[in-house]
Amino acid sequence: MIGRRGFLALLSLLPLGAQATPFALPQLSPPAGPMQVFHLGHSLVGPDMPHMVHQLAPEGHRYNSQLGSGTPLQDHWEPDLDILHFDQVNTPPVWRDAREAVGSGDYDAVVLTEMVELRDALRYFKGARYFRRWADLARDGAPETRIYLYETWHPLDTADGWLSRIDNDLDQLWLGGLAGSDSRRNPKRPAYLIPAGQVMAAVVRAAEAGQIDGLTHREDLFARTDEGALDQIHINDLGAYIVALTHVSTMYHRSPVGLPHQLQRADSTPADAFSAEGARQVQDIVWQVVTSHPRTGVSP
Repeated sequence: MIGRRGFLALLSLLPLGAQATPFALPQLSPPAGPMQVFHLGHSLVGPDMPHMVHQLAPEGHRYNSQLGSGTPLQDHWEPDLDILHFDQVNTPPVWRDAREAVGSGDYDAVVLTEMVELRDALRYFKGARYFRRWADLARDGAPETRIYLYETWHPLDTADGWLSRIDNDLDQLWLGGLAGSDSRRNPKRPAYLIPAGQVMAAVVRAAEAGQIDGLTHREDLFARTDEGALDQIHINDLGAYIVALTHVSTMYHRSPVGLPHQLQRADSTPADAFSAEGARQVQDIVWQVVTSHPRTGVSP
């Protein structure tokens, strides 16, 4: 029996406040082999997380990306708008021009995400409009390309509470405000969900309940400056590992249990890692979340 959150997720494709029957998500089969993936976004994608996906995915997985710093989808689309820190975060051969790449039909999956504060992205940067444009560009490129919405999170010190924002934003802002109109226009080819925010929240709740080896606080998943100050929004290697597991599990329809936990960063240096026990506990949580949310397209 579907739970309350799952039912709300099904309703999220309708305008906020509307009453209607649940959305029938088209069945999505596991991919037949390794995927070629394009990531479009900002620093909550970053260089390390897609590189970890590459290490966790089946042999032959390939990826490209276009990133910025705090970049809305609008700025990636409009050629006359600057992308903050473009030259620092986009380096060939990983970088490929986004308009060319997404419309090329070369990719099995295109992963889109939007800037946060998400409310500002929707209000001031026309997030829903540009999400539709990018998704339509991918659909026009190839009928087989899968479109994914990568759900992220807001800063730890957000006034509304970090866990509360994750709990409430998925249906109201990500699936409703950002992707809702696109899904209503494309019911046979909607964007599926990579529920990284939901997984991060589930891991934090387990850690703070003493259920993950070596992890006790949400701050343990976030980066620190050279002076030791906490970065309120950017994840560290442990956080990137969790998000990478979520991507792999969703895109490949595979349990992450048993996958490696000692990986490399994009610069080939060893990433900080969970213990073997902690990694297994995190992997279990990832699979539970991915298979419990209908918008991932992954069956239990």
